Amino acid sequence: MEERGQWGNKLEFVLSVAGSIIGLGNMWRFPYLCYKNGGGAFLIPYLIFLFTCGVPVFFLEVALGQYTSQGGITCWRKISPLFEGLGYGTQVIVTLLNFYYIIVLAWGIFYLYYSFSWDLPWSSCNNTWNTENCVEFQRRNSSVAEMVNLNMTSPVMEFWERRALRISPGIDQMGSLNWDMALCLLIAWVMCYFCIWKGVKSTGKVVYFTATFPYLMLIVLLIRGLTLPGAGIGIQFYLYPDLGRLVDPQVWMDAGTQIFFSYAICLGSLTALGSYNKYNNNCYRDCLALCFLNSSTSFVAGFAIFSILGFMSYEQNVPISEVAESGPGLAFIAYPRAVSMMPFSPLWAALFFVMIVFLGLDSQFVCVESLVTAIVDMYPTVFRRKNCRELFLLGVVLLSFLMGLIMLMEGGMYVFQLFDYYAASGMCLLLMSIFETVCIAWVYGADRFYDNIEDMIGYRPGPYIKYCWLFFTPATCIGTFAFSLIKYTPLKYNNVYVYPWWGYVIGWLLALSSMVCIPFWMAYKISTTQGTVKERIQVLITPSDDLPKTKREQERLLAIFVPEDDSTTTTNGYFPVSERDSTL
Repeated sequence: MEERGQWGNKLEFVLSVAGSIIGLGNMWRFPYLCYKNGGGAFLIPYLIFLFTCGVPVFFLEVALGQYTSQGGITCWRKISPLFEGLGYGTQVIVTLLNFYYIIVLAWGIFYLYYSFSWDLPWSSCNNTWNTENCVEFQRRNSSVAEMVNLNMTSPVMEFWERRALRISPGIDQMGSLNWDMALCLLIAWVMCYFCIWKGVKSTGKVVYFTATFPYLMLIVLLIRGLTLPGAGIGIQFYLYPDLGRLVDPQVWMDAGTQIFFSYAICLGSLTALGSYNKYNNNCYRDCLALCFLNSSTSFVAGFAIFSILGFMSYEQNVPISEVAESGPGLAFIAYPRAVSMMPFSPLWAALFFVMIVFLGLDSQFVCVESLVTAIVDMYPTVFRRKNCRELFLLGVVLLSFLMGLIMLMEGGMYVFQLFDYYAASGMCLLLMSIFETVCIAWVYGADRFYDNIEDMIGYRPGPYIKYCWLFFTPATCIGTFAFSLIKYTPLKYNNVYVYPWWGYVIGWLLALSSMVCIPFWMAYKISTTQGTVKERIQVLITPSDDLPKTKREQERLLAIFVPEDDSTTTTNGYFPVSERDSTL
């Protein structure tokens, strides 16, 4: 059986986690939420959720992986078998993420291919997919009279809907497969497979490029954006504080869900990455630095995005509210439209979509690695043999690729939106976070886990994190979870298309598929364990005996097993063995 493996050095771990948490959400979700929810005032609820939920849960998951040296399922089995369903729930979310997140990479590769042309195809109406309602962009200095036409569409919108998506009228008309987009998806999966096919040996080397290159692109685009006319308008809208927005509960909900999405918590990926650390790695310091890096990246990305949107608002002489987009709308509609107005537009388009591909790539392959690590750690004798892990990974990739093809059909965008809205929704992640903190702080014991952390890093972190696990994090998550249920609104595509009833049923099945793992597993374990109900629960909340013992626990065991009158001296807590005995 092959060794489990470890990171070659600390930098590999740091870059892998950075690549995992710093992704598309930093680029297209945080800046828009900041603008939409009161500009600089949005930073108040964002920072509150960051320090009460984001940092504590982030550190909990990394430390748990490092302590147990196990993936996202078996770590909970060792800590408390009753809560093993947590691991299954997180891996269900990761599996569903693997199906749909990579679709964004396929779109990015598709747009990148079309960026290598002198005339960007989304900048004009002279293409075969354009309709008679297509109207090219009107510049600030344009002398053409503005035409009022309710059916008017832009070339960038027609390229997105009629060329890239070939979107049908609804989910009940799935249509045919978009074969050129399927080729882009295949390219994305091939890249993903070879990034992680040798486990941490390959992942640790790949992240040197995939985690750092997007920063280079971000800096280039930031400098370019800040030098454009109208950039100041965009930045003003991005940051201007509107404190009145803080009375709206939805602002706080947006801040909470953004923390969970952008920090990749409750997915098992942080636990998997932490499990490849050396036991004595200072994960506390690493986590604080990575959290600061992640939020700083989101903040800086806002300047890059809104300087470009300000330029587009200036050029088209329209309010910035008409050009600001979030999610795929920003990456594949608003930004391409802005790029087409710049000199050397193909260059800036190529740079942007290269950044989009690499931002999504390392987030994607870390999710796949998380799933593979969890399964391999459950069955080490099966998968830690020569080429077995690689073959299993290939099976995961093929299955995910085939599932992804559904979202590349003419009605596939409606399926993609269902997955995005329900499968990894804020409700799913919040429920996982509640049970994670309850398990560690109240069942396993916050003080006991602090003892384990002290044994690993050599000192005891301040009490703030512990009190967050005990009180602040579960209370905040319970409140946000209840609010998300009360304020639930059914998904509408583009805020217009209403799904049929069975579409919403599919959506809720996707959401519940992860959440039911926790109660179902608890019921199963309690019903199959021997003894009275109290005895069963006591057995199921008892940690595994093969978890690493702290120095204090080792000394306590030593005091039990060594007779009091035994005068044998010890060296560093160990009994010296004579040279004669050591050769036996």
